[in-house]
Amino acid sequence: MRLHTIILLTLVLCLTSGCGGMLPVAKTTDESRWESFEQIKGSFDQIIPFATTKADLHKLGFDPYQTANIQILNYLAIIDKFMPNTNITKADLPAGLQGCVEATDSCIAYELKTQNLKSQRQGNLFLDLLRFKRQAHQTGWRFSAFIVLVDDLVVYKLWDGQPRIEGEVYKKNPLGPLQEPADLATDAAVVGTF
Repeated sequence: MRLHTIILLTLVLCLTSGCGGMLPVAKTTDESRWESFEQIKGSFDQIIPFATTKADLHKLGFDPYQTANIQILNYLAIIDKFMPNTNITKADLPAGLQGCVEATDSCIAYELKTQNLKSQRQGNLFLDLLRFKRQAHQTGWRFSAFIVLVDDLVVYKLWDGQPRIEGEVYKKNPLGPLQEPADLATDAAVVGTF
């Protein structure tokens, strides 16, 4: 009898308090030598086209054989990226990319995509488990770099990213488990950044 009372009391407390501490936490961190957006952007800013060599690039951490998540692209992949249709000609490209197209096999690119994202589920544990209502707070950063080399000399560089990601994901299913599952892991597109 006493065990039933404890279980019932625990259940009532969880329902009223929300049991937020029992909700899952998801973290996506790509293996990288950089721990923050500022660190990786600082390294990238030290790259100077037509001055930085492949050896210099590797010292800065952009070495696909030592640093994870750097893809090596050949000149055909570079052409596909910058000349996706016949309306864009070689003359439309920056000088470094024009030299890459002319160099063919002597041209490669390093493409780095890295991120550090954390998603903390919030709200009522039982509403979350039964898929009636799911909420999550997402924070982190993303960075992408594209570096083109011809004969071991950097000739072009390009970056993009988000220094600060912070937003909320909210899903409400009035029919709970009878409706389509509300999976927060696939809702990154709905996250608003502030």
